[in-house]
Order: sequence, then structure tokens, then C-alpha cells
Amino acid sequence: MFDLPLPIHPNAYPRGVPPHFPLGDTDPNHPFALTLSRRAPADLMSGRVPPLVLARFATLAEAMQGAIDHAEGIPPHAAPQLLAILDRDERLVLAGAASDHAVAWCHPVTSAAEARGVVTEASQLRGQAGRATAWGEPDLAAQLRHRADLLDARLVDPFWRAFAARALQDAA
Repeated sequence: MFDLPLPIHPNAYPRGVPPHFPLGDTDPNHPFALTLSRRAPADLMSGRVPPLVLARFATLAEAMQGAIDHAEGIPPHAAPQLLAILDRDERLVLAGAASDHAVAWCHPVTSAAEARGVVTEASQLRGQAGRATAWGEPDLAAQLRHRADLLDARLVDPFWRAFAARALQDAA
């Protein structure tokens, strides 16, 4: 797991609206969708929180560049945004935290055993976040939930794991 030493702030945009996203398009024929997770209270209470599709791209490399372009539009000191690239079947291909003009990509798990460990750890962190909320520690709870979200971002679909890991190596 990688840790982001970034501050966790409340959503910087009114009603969860992201900054203007100039690149990419919404052509449903493009296989890769760059998405932003929604954290508005109404979305969370609905039971199903579909991600907001920012743009669609023909290749994973273009989607990764689109995520970087999106990060450049995030104001300094704004809360990190969890971006995810999904394929046309809505399987997770790659995810990362965008803030301060950069994207910190989460390295995908390499096996089912590692995925089970990640799920267990994320669940424990969310439990700790619930206890922190009950103890009147909302900042700590937000940090724990953010860490759990970053762990979940490593749960790339098994079909894409090797490909995503290779794409991160090539990008580095």
C-alpha cells in the first residue's frame, strides 16, 4: 500500500461538482472511462453511488493523461479526489488520488490472496473510522476512510491487473 501524506479536507466543490474537464469526450464507444467517486451525502444514502464519468478515452494511456490533466485543474490545497479508470464493462482498470497537479496511482494487487488482505484491512479501517466518529474525532475518521478508499483502489479487476501494473511501470 502507498500512503498519501495529503490533508483530508471537506469537498472543495459545491455539491460534489468537479472542476471543468476540458479534455476527452463522452463517446460511449471509447472503452476507458475516467471517473470521479461521488461523496455527496445524498449519493451515499442512495445505496448505489455510481461514479461521475468525467470523460471517455480510446486507450489507457490517454485516460491516464486525462487524469493528470484533470489534476492540473484542481486548486491548491483542495481535498484529494479519488479518480478511477473503468473499462466499458465498468471493471476497475486503475485508480489513484489526484491533487495538487498530480495523480498518485495505486498499484494493483497481484493476487486473490493479496486482494483478500486488502479488503480485510480496508474493512478494519472503516470500522476504526466509525469508532472515531462516535468519539467525536471527525478529522481522524475522514483520514481513516480515505486510507480505506486508497486500499480499495488497489482492487483492480483480475483481467486488468498485469496490464495496469505494466502501464504504471511504463509511465514511471
